[in-house]
Amino acid sequence: MVSVGVIGGTGYTGAELLRFLVEHPVFDLSFATSRSEDGNEIGDVLPSLRSLIDKKFVTPESDLEAELVFAAVPHTTAMDYVPSLIDRGMKVVDLSADYRLPFGVYEDVYETSHTDYGRQAVYGLPEQNKKEIKKAGLVANPGCYPTGAILSMLPLKDSFDRVIFDSKSGISGAGAKPSSASHFPNLNGNINPYKITSHRHAAEMKMMLSDGEAMVHFTPHVIPVVRGILTTAHVFGVEEEDLLGRYRDFYSDECFIRVIDEVPKLSSVRGSNYVDIGGFSVDETGRTVVVSAIDNLVKGAAGQAIQNANLMMGLDEETGLKKPPLSP
Repeated sequence: MVSVGVIGGTGYTGAELLRFLVEHPVFDLSFATSRSEDGNEIGDVLPSLRSLIDKKFVTPESDLEAELVFAAVPHTTAMDYVPSLIDRGMKVVDLSADYRLPFGVYEDVYETSHTDYGRQAVYGLPEQNKKEIKKAGLVANPGCYPTGAILSMLPLKDSFDRVIFDSKSGISGAGAKPSSASHFPNLNGNINPYKITSHRHAAEMKMMLSDGEAMVHFTPHVIPVVRGILTTAHVFGVEEEDLLGRYRDFYSDECFIRVIDEVPKLSSVRGSNYVDIGGFSVDETGRTVVVSAIDNLVKGAAGQAIQNANLMMGLDEETGLKKPPLSP
């Protein structure tokens, strides 16, 4: 067994990590932290896990020991914990944005100084960086929007001039803390575009898909569903007659990528680590359209983090994750 811990266990992402760890055949939960719920039973705080985890939440300042730790805390917070964990010999999967980008880009995009300047992490997109992840001590889990967007375009990297990502996300992407934007009367029956030209996740997309010449645009929207991100990629400059064949060849060895002929649906990936990519179409102007669907809390966060942790610990990347999506 491999001992693991979760820093930040009461948010949506932390709770999802705990849900998957319950049935993981190798990872054994050593601790889960929460300042606000210190001393309370995990199952009392997260009723869906009642009778499944016999542990109490502890504070992040406790004497924490594990072979690998998931840091499920907000950006600017993870960098407070990661140095100590790494220095004490623990491997870390950071689900915040703190180690995803080059430090100068991070400071510009997130408008804050990085306090762990110089520490290098591997960008944790297994479909692109599997070999590097296997050898890493620190992996930066990609953001939810970038996961769906990048995977929809990775087979066409270096083949396009411009791509426009139009993403629709469930409200769980905003986190567990209530806000006016997530208030039911404000969201129900509505679609809310936000940060339409300035979302921070665009930097990850550009980093992974563009060498500086190809243009990458991104506009997110929140829709009145709980889970999922549907991304429609409008691509220009691609010359490819058999898009379906190209994608199937590119992802032939990737266990969580399902390349399909039809347009993906959020309902087909809900609760799972799978990514559906399809809807391949080209119009009379030469615009190519590709659509991807992910669960933002699983492949967009906790599931991908466990996939990365599996690789870091020498396990099959599917371990504990090969679960069918929820339907209906």
